[in-house]
Amino acid sequence: MLKIEKILSLNNKTFSYLFFLSLGVIVLFLLNLWYGSVLISAENVLKTLLGNTNNNSDSIIIINYRLPQAITALAIGMALGLSGLLLQTLFNNPLAGPSVLGISSGASFGVALVVLSGSITGINYLMPGLVFGNILIVASALIGAFAVLFLIIFISARIGNIVVVLIIGIMIGYAINALVGVLQFFSRSMELQEYVIWGLGSFSKTTLTQSVYLSLSILILIVFSFFFRNSLNVLLMGKNYAQSMGINTKRMQFSVLLIAGLLIALATAFTGPIAFLGLAIPHIARNLFNTSNHRVLLPAVIILGAFIALVCNFISKLPGYDTSLPINAVTSMIGAPIVIWAIIKRSKIRQS
Repeated sequence: MLKIEKILSLNNKTFSYLFFLSLGVIVLFLLNLWYGSVLISAENVLKTLLGNTNNNSDSIIIINYRLPQAITALAIGMALGLSGLLLQTLFNNPLAGPSVLGISSGASFGVALVVLSGSITGINYLMPGLVFGNILIVASALIGAFAVLFLIIFISARIGNIVVVLIIGIMIGYAINALVGVLQFFSRSMELQEYVIWGLGSFSKTTLTQSVYLSLSILILIVFSFFFRNSLNVLLMGKNYAQSMGINTKRMQFSVLLIAGLLIALATAFTGPIAFLGLAIPHIARNLFNTSNHRVLLPAVIILGAFIALVCNFISKLPGYDTSLPINAVTSMIGAPIVIWAIIKRSKIRQS
């Protein structure tokens, strides 16, 4: 009887955490629409969302700029948090994150190719306001990310050892970064500066239509990830144990890599490489909910990812200025201490 009560209280506690975090996401989403270089009253924000505003300037700012930015931050936070958890479980490595497989590097290489072609053609494709350039950047980043993803999937299908796949992914990332360095060397200072700015990450690169399609794509992948929650729990006990329980580990490895890779590819293509979110959020979720159960962790990292991404986007805004801080500067300040803390805690557990 006591055990049942304990389980029920844990479930109630978990539900409460998830509920209040979800409320926090809603509040932060609205705050991101209200707060920025131009202060807009909360009343006008709500009226704009309901379509009842008469202030055209406020409506343009919210609908064309702040709403896509908030939706993108929400979606990218969910995508990176989930992909980080999937990779950390799959590789049984607390330092596994979106950058370990080289997918983010592949996206960067695609954009670097466009930068180099800009040097040859004399067209600055990264110039703000160039619609075709924005589409080309997203397309080239997606192609580069997908090329690396499918290479990793191809290798994974032929190599059963997931650790070897991880090492190969890291090496692919190093090789691509070397190629990107060569492309940067031959680029003009103008294109190079714009490329560096792209590499700092931003949630403000999407239009409202792009942010909606991005969110829908990520939500579909999130739904698919929930089909593997039980298999991921079993995998925590080891590959041999998972196979003894009748799980086709090779197929699961392929599926989880594909989901995580697509999430990373979409996130990087539309916002640039975002540091530390995918690495830090799973650690926050495990310690906040004090569990390794993926039935809890999957919704936890999704909601926490959205929450923290919106917090970072809120912090990055500079009232009174037409610009904002690079999102990577904010995520690194928040994520780096968390990762250091997680490493120290893990080493203490091993020593005890």
